[in-house]
Order: sequence, then structure tokens, then C-alpha cells
Amino acid sequence: MRVAIIGGGIAGLAAAFELEKARGAGAEVEYTLFESRERLGGSLASEIVNGVVLERGPDSFLSEKPAGAELCRELGLADQLTPSNDANRKTYIVVKNRLVPLPDGLMFLIPTKLVPTALSGLFSPATKIRMALELLHPPRPSGHDESVAALVERHFGQEAVDRLADPLLSGIYGGDATQLSARTVLPKLVEMETQYGSLTRGMLAAHKQMRAKMAAALAANANGAGGTKGQSASRQNAGPRSIFTTLKGGLQQLVDALESRLNPKWVRKSTSVNSLERIDDGWRIRCADAVENYDAVIVASPAWVAGGLLAATDAALGDDLSAIPYSSSITVNLVFDEAQLGPLPDGFGFLVPAVEGRAMLACTFVHRKFAGRTPMGKAVLRAFLGGAKNEALLDQSDEVLVATVRRELSEILGARVTGPHIPAEATQVSRWRRAMAQYAVGHQERMNRVKERVANLPGLRLAGNAYDGIGIPDCIRTGRNAARELMAAKQLPVSSR
Repeated sequence: MRVAIIGGGIAGLAAAFELEKARGAGAEVEYTLFESRERLGGSLASEIVNGVVLERGPDSFLSEKPAGAELCRELGLADQLTPSNDANRKTYIVVKNRLVPLPDGLMFLIPTKLVPTALSGLFSPATKIRMALELLHPPRPSGHDESVAALVERHFGQEAVDRLADPLLSGIYGGDATQLSARTVLPKLVEMETQYGSLTRGMLAAHKQMRAKMAAALAANANGAGGTKGQSASRQNAGPRSIFTTLKGGLQQLVDALESRLNPKWVRKSTSVNSLERIDDGWRIRCADAVENYDAVIVASPAWVAGGLLAATDAALGDDLSAIPYSSSITVNLVFDEAQLGPLPDGFGFLVPAVEGRAMLACTFVHRKFAGRTPMGKAVLRAFLGGAKNEALLDQSDEVLVATVRRELSEILGARVTGPHIPAEATQVSRWRRAMAQYAVGHQERMNRVKERVANLPGLRLAGNAYDGIGIPDCIRTGRNAARELMAAKQLPVSSR
């Protein structure tokens, strides 16, 4: 079987790795990986500057999703896996140039502890009263999809949308809470509203159930014999899993490790696929200098690229894929001599609500988030700009973007901390145009149509962040699953992991 993989980001690389593993195990499979850029990895790109690891794109992945760490272990990178320093995790929201910490007991968007919420400076008295009364909400059947903003506003008010939902979701999706699908982005909250009415009561019930399961599991392990008891004690001493995981030398390590496992003759960088055509016994791909036939194809490019390529084969599928919205983003890394900075607030950094009218969406104190990636005495501030509401920033020069970030940091943190008189030892600006898929209202219905159309096109699979999860583990999972499904359809050996 010959497989074409269109797109050399992490999803395409994961698909190619899965096929290479199968080939090494004896499967009769070949692949060609097409990537329009001169490098692989997509937005996963890092470099080391004066001993400091700087990430141009994502800096980590969610630990609770296993596909990321599992792939790293398969590639021999287990000793490079680095957990986030959650003991010092604290996040602030910017409110009128003040940093206000998220209140204790906040479970994503839901306040579960009334006293910390009541004492928080994040919300007005009217919003705090509304949050307390939210406990009285009756169950509400979910008849149709709606935006996250509509869901949160109905329960907690507009201020909770502006100061909580919008900045948190902007930090994750680079999106707009008024456009993102509640059913896709926050399915558990939609279920809680249907069952409990009050999201607060639903979250407390879920937390209680989770604690009960953990207690039962620990009790079961403690009742085991010998080594089981020792393993149980070890797990208890290890504490909870960190929220984020990264690689010590940067996520570029993952890209490089994957590329090193592939057959270099089957990897075509700087090669754009101009057209994709369904033929009787497979698929035909046209590039600038070649026309080739394949038994199957994995389209791991952005959905808007996939839509253009598939429009000639299935116009309805092409339209649905092309209609998936995307946002752009900018990262600005600033490296300082820590001794020259004033004291930074405790924690990992802060989020900036859109209502504050700033260019920045967030800022991470990178040297605190992960141990061992920044030399002693150095501080790294990583700012995020752009998003769904401010695409025009991408056209600004690097100098303007750095000056904008430094000005806003000075206004928020104080001039004594990051003022223009404090030199940055290094600056790095990265632009990611149309890189983050947005799960807009109606996303699940669109995905149902897409799956139905793809099922009618033998040998076609889609992978990437546009369909079923936007994170690195999601992209890895969709890429590897696409390869496995194609091999299973051809009754070829599939790897066990």
C-alpha cells in the first residue's frame, strides 16, 4: 500500500511514524510526506539561545491526554519529559491594570468555593450575588448548540464572560467566547446543566465522585500484597500529575526525533500539493514537478487547505472543511537578566481580557513554569498577541510588536520591572497565520457531515487540530489513528500502541 501524507506538522509526522513502524514490523507499506515549508513540525518550533529554551509555538501539552507522553517515550525521550512546576502555579487576570488572582476553588470556569469567590476582587458585588444564586438554577435540557458566552452569561452574568470565560478560552483556543461552541468546547458543562441545572452543583458532584473513585482505587491497592503495597505508596508519594508536560530541550526535540525515524527519501519538504483527485483505484496527487498515484491519502494540513484540495472530489465536503474558522497568533519571547528586573508576581503569569483593550492576550513567566529550561539568573517573559479579535497585529513589524509588549508589560507590572531602561538580552517574534482551528457553534453537526462524506471516499483520512481536539496530543492521536485505520482496511499489520 502506498500512502500520501499531506502536511508535515505534528499530525502528519505522527501518521508517517505509525506507517514507518508498521513497515519495520513487516507490513508492505510505503509513504510520501509532503510539506510545503522547508521544515517539518508546523508550529512546534524551538531553539536554544544563550542556554535558554525559547518556544516559538506551543510550549507544552496537557499531561492528562496520554498520546503526547506515550509518543515521546516510544521515541526514547522519556528522560526529557519535564512536568510543569505546579507547586508555584498561580494565574492572574488583568483588571484595570491590576493583577487579580483567580479565586481558590475555581474549576475552570466554575466557582465552587463561595468564600474565596466572595472575597475576590475579580468580580463586582452584583456578579458575586448572581454566582451564589446560581445554585438555584433548575435543570435545562440541551436542545441546540450555543456559544460558550451564552452559556456562561446565563448562569453567572456578562462580567463572568468578560473577566473569566473570554480570557481563559482565548488563552487555550485563541478564540472568542461569543463564537466558540459550548457543546464542543465545554461538553461536560452542557451535560451538568441538563442533569443538575446549576453548574456549581454539577461541578461539586463531579468532584465528589472523582474523590470517591480515587479513594476506592487507593484502598484497593493498599489491600494488595507485597509489591502492590509498595507501588501504591510510591504513587501516593508521587502526588498528582502535573497539568502540563514539555521536553527539557524544547518541543523541537519531538519533531527532530520523529524526522530521524522516517525514510528521508520519502519526505518531501518545500513541496506543495497542487491538486488531489479521486481515481478508480486510489488517489492522484499533482505537485509542481510530478503526478503520482497512491492507494490512500492522509490529509493532515489545515482544514481550509484540505477543503481546497478535496473540493473537486466532493464539493460539499470541501465547503464544510473550508468553512472551519481559524485564528492567528503571535508569540514574543523576551529574555532578561533576572537581577535587573524588579520583583515579579508569584505564579506562572497572567491573562488579559479583551475588554481591557490591550494587544496582549496573556503573558507567561516561562522560567517559573518549567524547571531546567532556563539558566539560573535568567528570566523569560513570553507574551501572546493576536487571536480572533486582533488579526491586524500580524502585519506590524517585529520592532513595533516588541515595543508594544514592553509598554504593556510596564503598565501592568510596573516600569521598575520591565521598563524600557531594562535591556532585553534576547527577543524573538513568531507569527502563526491561521494556525488555530476554532470550534464554532455548530461544530459537531459539521463534523458529523464531514465524517459521513469521508466514509464514502475509500482511502481518505483527515488529521489535525480542526476536528476532534486542538492540542498536541489530539493531533498525534488523529494522525496515528488515521494511519492505523488505513492499514486495518487493507488488512496490514498494525502496531499495538
